Amino acid sequence: MTANRKELAVERAAKKEAVEQLNGVFKTTSVAVVAQYSGLTVAQMQKLRMQMKQAGASVKVSKNRLAKIALEGTDVVAIGPMLKGPTVIATSNDPVAAPKVAIEFAKANEKFVIIGGSMGKTVLNVDGVKALASLPSLDELRGKIVGLLVAPATKLAQLANAPAGKLARVIQAHASKGEAA
Repeated sequence: MTANRKELAVERAAKKEAVEQLNGVFKTTSVAVVAQYSGLTVAQMQKLRMQMKQAGASVKVSKNRLAKIALEGTDVVAIGPMLKGPTVIATSNDPVAAPKVAIEFAKANEKFVIIGGSMGKTVLNVDGVKALASLPSLDELRGKIVGLLVAPATKLAQLANAPAGKLARVIQAHASKGEAA
């Protein structure tokens, strides 16, 4: 009887730790995507985890009851009703990373079905997740902004050097004429 109580206490502690860990993830994430994964192989799930990790996102599979408890007090609490059946929750700080990888993975694997998600306190349906996935990532946006900032500086340098270059060519042309004469 005491061994059974110890097992229950260990199991309860493990569940509490899992809830706390999930709660920490949900509090720090800016976007969460919920999908059903019934029928995916272990290799396919590993591929999904790897793709998410490369994009700066993460994938969590947990008991729905525990995930619903972990959602309490977070911005993404709205995904609670979506947690039915075998679900996976993809999260990322970049609002585009998790949706982009999830949509691409769903295209390649028909057994991976996106149900919806949440961006902050905003509930997203499948179309909302697709819309987020179509946006450029933060790194792409940063690259574009840097490009926009560098372009005027490059043009200014070209314009500043242009008169000096023209003057040098005129002087060179006169020198060439003087040598020819």
